[in-house]
Amino acid sequence: MPNLIKEVANSFDIHDTRPIKLWTEDEARFGRMGNPRKCWAPKKVRPIVHLQRIREYLYVFSAVCPWSGETYSLILPLCNTIAMRVFLEGFSQVYHDYRNIIIVDRATWHVTKRLPLFDNIRFIYLPAGSPELNPTEHLWDHIREKYLGNKTFDSLDEMQDEMVDILQKFETERATIKKLTEFYWMTENSLLMAD
Repeated sequence: MPNLIKEVANSFDIHDTRPIKLWTEDEARFGRMGNPRKCWAPKKVRPIVHLQRIREYLYVFSAVCPWSGETYSLILPLCNTIAMRVFLEGFSQVYHDYRNIIIVDRATWHVTKRLPLFDNIRFIYLPAGSPELNPTEHLWDHIREKYLGNKTFDSLDEMQDEMVDILQKFETERATIKKLTEFYWMTENSLLMAD
């Protein structure tokens, strides 16, 4: 991975001296389709968990910096090339002081030629069919386990409000995000080797 990061880092303008920041990015669908999970209850008490089967969804796009715990997220109604473009435009503006290398999977909206080029964003593509290599996948598991287990929502707007609260909490949980996403090959040393 350090050699690949170095190769991608060299694709930025040679006169660009902004520091390099390494990210991973992924999207996840969240909605009103409840899935019961195990939960604690006193002995001899059977817990009652609500279940709903409403097919309404929203999509969370998140970029995670594994060695700082920073996250950048957007909640969007669709998951496609247009949504990815909106996400990247916002990300590029917020992190304009960095040369950003983003590790992504090979979803069609990541590899399409219809995405604009950004002077401060480059991609590294994971092998096809290998979600276990993307650290951001752990973020989705964390959200589902810690925040959404056994919850139901009266509307998609209520679900969206809950997701906004969760994503804002991540600003104060950087150590947790780092712990979830810093894989052994994803260290700050990889970036130092790229400079």
